[in-house]
Amino acid sequence: MTTRQKGDLGRTLINIAALVLVLSYAIPYVYLVTTSFKPSVDVQQIPPSFFPQTLSLENFQSVLATSSLMSAFGNSLVVAVLTTLLSLALAIPAAYVATQYRRPVTVIFLLLALITRMVPAVSLGVPLFLLMKSLGLLDTVPGLVLAHTTNAVPLALLLMAAFFEGVPKELEEAARMDGCTRFQAFMKIILPIMRGGIAITALFSFIASWNEFLYALLLTSENSKTAPIAIAEYNSVYGLAWGPMAAAAVLYSLPIILVTLLLQKQIVGGLTFGAVKG
Repeated sequence: MTTRQKGDLGRTLINIAALVLVLSYAIPYVYLVTTSFKPSVDVQQIPPSFFPQTLSLENFQSVLATSSLMSAFGNSLVVAVLTTLLSLALAIPAAYVATQYRRPVTVIFLLLALITRMVPAVSLGVPLFLLMKSLGLLDTVPGLVLAHTTNAVPLALLLMAAFFEGVPKELEEAARMDGCTRFQAFMKIILPIMRGGIAITALFSFIASWNEFLYALLLTSENSKTAPIAIAEYNSVYGLAWGPMAAAAVLYSLPIILVTLLLQKQIVGGLTFGAVKG
């Protein structure tokens, strides 16, 4: 076998492995989408079919007619947006200081953020419940935002720290020589070139809050219930309503897909940021 043939074989194997990986993620979602378009009779049939025999919108009509579920969708959106904004407001300046003005205390700070990410969320559920109860924030949007922020900030901090590592210190020094204060240099010079990294961090923070289930289950009941809880509780007189649940899950996944498409250029730019540094 020649070198060229070995290279072609290697690329073929990589493509096959990539295809298998993509299909392993895509097939469950495709089945979810097809189930959402099945009539109730097809959803319950045994053995189940992958594709619907007839297309039906009854599941989506049922979901859209449920006011409590639409209210839960709104709560999820508000909580995710506020969590993202608060996480970025805390993580961006902290990550910049920790990476650009490195001291032993900043190294410990980043290490603690990493350790926080390793702590299972379930172990923090009861302390958060007691804390929110003492503050009178149970079953409120602000309480859930604070709980989600405790989970999103360490992730945002570590991501932004990795991106700030690729920023040359000479940029701030040049801005200082031109008369900028440190804050002005940070706002006018550093942040504009970090759009890609900020977009990625915002996306992951948004997803972390949007998909969160445990804290929403423990800290909410009716007023601030989020969509994952409402979808899990979607019942009919015969038990779990699989068709409407699938339709609600499809609708719930659309904002993440749209946000990812809207931030596509920034995400690609952020992933390649610093790749040619120096």
